[in-house]
Amino acid sequence: MKYPMTAAGHAALQDELSHRIRNERPRLAMRIQQAIADDTNLVENSEYQGALAEQSVNEIRIAELDDKLARAEIIDVSKLSGETVKFGATVTLVDEDTGEKRVCQIVGEPEANASKGKISVGSPVGRALIGKTKGTAVVVETPRGDKTYRIEQVEWL
Repeated sequence: MKYPMTAAGHAALQDELSHRIRNERPRLAMRIQQAIADDTNLVENSEYQGALAEQSVNEIRIAELDDKLARAEIIDVSKLSGETVKFGATVTLVDEDTGEKRVCQIVGEPEANASKGKISVGSPVGRALIGKTKGTAVVVETPRGDKTYRIEQVEWL
């Protein structure tokens, strides 16, 4: 399975992978060595157990990033255009109930981050927007009930 993503999303994942390998691995190895030096009873050594758990989480994330990057399909958003919402589009939505505007970019799952306005193409909002055009009202199913948005603008940034 390929992971569609923007060039920026791909670069961010590569940066995270590099940081985890170059910075976190050595830091955690040193933390484990220090914990062993402080107390050789490893079963009772909470600092050692904590460092080992953190190292495990780091290694799992490294493997996950490796996999996503290996299966990445980079899509050049600058070559896309049109009024129809598709992968890579930056969409301005207006909440029909509150009039509040929200700007979001449709991205691949690995780079999705709702707090930064990047929503997954497979999320409820992403699925509702795909294929729609400027001026269209879309209904998004949310845990708190249906939410209606109007697409105010479709851009390719």
